[in-house]
Amino acid sequence: MKISVFTSALLAVLTLVSCNSTPSLQRYFVENTDNKNFIALDVSPSILNLEKTKLSAEQNEALKSFDKMNILAFKANAANQTLFETERAKVKAILKDPKYQQLMSFGSGKDGASISYVGTDDNIEEFVVFANKKESGFAVVRVLGKNMNPNNIMTLMSVLKESKIDMEQLKPLQQLIK
Repeated sequence: MKISVFTSALLAVLTLVSCNSTPSLQRYFVENTDNKNFIALDVSPSILNLEKTKLSAEQNEALKSFDKMNILAFKANAANQTLFETERAKVKAILKDPKYQQLMSFGSGKDGASISYVGTDDNIEEFVVFANKKESGFAVVRVLGKNMNPNNIMTLMSVLKESKIDMEQLKPLQQLIK
């Protein structure tokens, strides 16, 4: 009896230790959702307020590939600059993981933005936009979907121009702008 209890306990410990403990954006979002220094927001495709009957087949396909957007923003101020630097470094370290393939980056010095994706060219699971500015803070936007591809994203961008965005879903981000 003692041996089986010991064996069970040992297996449980080994299982917990062997779990993947590498940082991920998903884990970072979960860990900081309730942190007072962050603003977290989940946005559904309904934010676009589109009349689906007026969309082309290509636009409908692009819209169907988009599931949701997760936004996590850190508002920097004079009192939390050290924490800002620490958190920004964590996000940058996560995005250096080879699974995040960088499409582009722009900016200079400590201010700038990057766009990365997870998946293959024909089956993108996640687009990640990371933008930061020392005076304002940073934001990480995860665009999640199924079978997204660059054409779908470009089509979705054109659909955005025609949409009547529901600003109510974006209200929590107004705190960041103030």
